[in-house]
Amino acid sequence: MAAVMLQGTGSDVGKTVLVAGLCRALVRRGYRVRPFKPQNMSNNAAVTVDGGEIGRGQALQAIAARAEPHSDMNPVLLKPQADRTAQLIVQGKVRGTLGAANFREARRPLLGEVMQSYRRLAGECDIVVVEGAGSPAEINLRAGDIANMGFAREAGVPVVLVGDIDRGGVIAAIVGTRTIIDPADAAMIHGFIINKFRGDPALFVDGYAGIEARSGWRGFGVVPWLAPAARLPSEDAVILERRTSSASGRVLVACPILPRISNFDDLDPLKQEPGVELVMTPPGRPIPAEAAMIILAGSKATIADMAAMREQGWDIDIAAHRRQGGMVLGLCGGFQMLGRTIADPRGIEGPPAATAGLGMLDVDTVLASHKALRWVDGVGLGAPFSGYEMHLGETGGTDAARPFALLDGGRPDGAISADGRVMGSYVHGMLASTGLRAALLARIGVTSSGADHHSAVDAALDDIAAALEEHLDIDGIVRLANVAQGSGGA
Repeated sequence: MAAVMLQGTGSDVGKTVLVAGLCRALVRRGYRVRPFKPQNMSNNAAVTVDGGEIGRGQALQAIAARAEPHSDMNPVLLKPQADRTAQLIVQGKVRGTLGAANFREARRPLLGEVMQSYRRLAGECDIVVVEGAGSPAEINLRAGDIANMGFAREAGVPVVLVGDIDRGGVIAAIVGTRTIIDPADAAMIHGFIINKFRGDPALFVDGYAGIEARSGWRGFGVVPWLAPAARLPSEDAVILERRTSSASGRVLVACPILPRISNFDDLDPLKQEPGVELVMTPPGRPIPAEAAMIILAGSKATIADMAAMREQGWDIDIAAHRRQGGMVLGLCGGFQMLGRTIADPRGIEGPPAATAGLGMLDVDTVLASHKALRWVDGVGLGAPFSGYEMHLGETGGTDAARPFALLDGGRPDGAISADGRVMGSYVHGMLASTGLRAALLARIGVTSSGADHHSAVDAALDDIAAALEEHLDIDGIVRLANVAQGSGGA
């Protein structure tokens, strides 16, 4: 089984983008490639071809590998909820709930299913590119680990360690990892990659050599800051509050960052519109009064996020926006928040509870145990679109008689207020459809560029692959992965 695993010195060092870029680079060389992440924790998820769900990062990596997203690519997915628990997804399906107290004990038995998924993927390709989670240096989590060295040793997959030089301390991070991890774990690591380098690489020659000398691992290259990564959907909410750019003349669209925000990559296509300034509003700040549209993204715990919205005073901001004629769009959990009530009688998202919504749509939501997971096509606002459903709620009421869209087979979706200024839908990913995005923006006086979002993502992956070909020893990585000569491309 030919495979290589990228682990990191910490979270957010760029593993997801590097795995995606490496997948695309290898595909361009003629290899059949599959991405794999044994365990992920994220509320940004995607629906798979087999009717399951995986982390959004692995769905992106599947696109990079020119493969259909499959639940085997991320066999264990943890989706954090409101009460220090996480919904457990195993091989694409809901398995139950894990709490902080039983997490360590519960994960180790999942290694068998992780290996099942890995072996199935390995059987259909030339090479598997694996992404770790967090860092192997988190030695407090090593017992029962299935995300990093626990998997690497079980599967016999060689590891390359990724360090982020942009955050500083990369020499200590890599050499320190070598120092503190178990010697048998350290033996799985065969080299390192320096990521997110800005400036003249010549200035780091001595540092690079110092890491090799002190760690005993070879370097596979120094990757510069990859600007095309900004054109990719992001899986990690840690990046949301970093957007600080602004441009005069653009129409403002705002989205509050609620604690359990999910599938916020739904809004990514708006970032590519030259006439739009998308502002993600962090806690502690008001929603900009000058926004022409407020979008409420998905939520993994709608009732808890509704309480957080009131704590922040964002419900007042949204009500003022509505009185002044502004538009509001709710997606999935955001749609539920726009209604009159949200009820969770079975304790799906936490203890059984109910709460009042924003009351801007005449609908009510009851959370149910069955999870809708499906790709859909439809027509909304007079334009065709594609997307996917991923929700537990059932929503109905007077405004649902004015659906946002008609899906395949004539099934209604969502609701629109009587004056057409408040809209809600359960469909994720629909803003990537050029026609629907144009129709939505026209309602706030913006002419869409008409750019194809999927093509833009694909082009960004090609650009990243080209950069990795230039700055990494990909031939060395292929040799490390034990790809047999002649099994793939050049």
